[in-house]
Amino acid sequence: MPPGLTVGTMAGTATVTIANPARRNAMTPAMWAALPGLLAPLAADPAVRVLVLTGAGDTFCAGADISGFTDAAGLRAAQEAAVAAEEALAAFPKPTLAAVRGHCVGGGCQLAAACDLRFAARGALFGVTPARLGIVYPASSTRRLVRLTGPATAKHLLFSAELIDHERALRAGLVDEVWAPGALATRVAEYAALLATRSRLTQHAAKDFTAGTAAPDREAYWSAQAAASPDPLEGATAFLTRRDPHFTWSP
Repeated sequence: MPPGLTVGTMAGTATVTIANPARRNAMTPAMWAALPGLLAPLAADPAVRVLVLTGAGDTFCAGADISGFTDAAGLRAAQEAAVAAEEALAAFPKPTLAAVRGHCVGGGCQLAAACDLRFAARGALFGVTPARLGIVYPASSTRRLVRLTGPATAKHLLFSAELIDHERALRAGLVDEVWAPGALATRVAEYAALLATRSRLTQHAAKDFTAGTAAPDREAYWSAQAAASPDPLEGATAFLTRRDPHFTWSP
């Protein structure tokens, strides 16, 4: 396990925790580099149905730890590693949920935006801060932010590097739900457990389609999967007989 990242699995939910308390859970170069390899076995594990990304303690992630860099080449390499980690998280084939407390800034916001959904505790703060450092925010990360918040809010965050509170983040679409700090963990656990009961066929196809990159052959692929899967009939039968469905499709 790489320093600064931990994984726990319970009842179909894998929880990846960013744990670098000395730097307010900032992502070090080693943590960025390790994240894709950490996600790969979770993606392949059929027992894992949902991924939750969170931070240790009362902070999600204060950004990228750039304290060790003294030249432009090192900064570029760190940014490339951050983008690779972000893309690996965005490509994770199962539902992903960021559980956010406290600061979710810079690289932390980059990771949260790569998740499918973001649930936050009241008092959480969000920011995209490359303008403080004179860094060009990656094109793929910018497009993802625009898809979530719209161009005006994305420009506000990128131009100013100001932090926004949970209320504005919720209005902007950067956050999906806001809970009292003491209730967030319970809501995340309950929601993850709910997702684990739903059809993987539906979820995987939805991730493919909502990514905005599904080619026509992917539409044909998912049509064929639906035709061959017992899930649609199982879902309809369970609904009509008022019982819980037992979905069996798996990738």
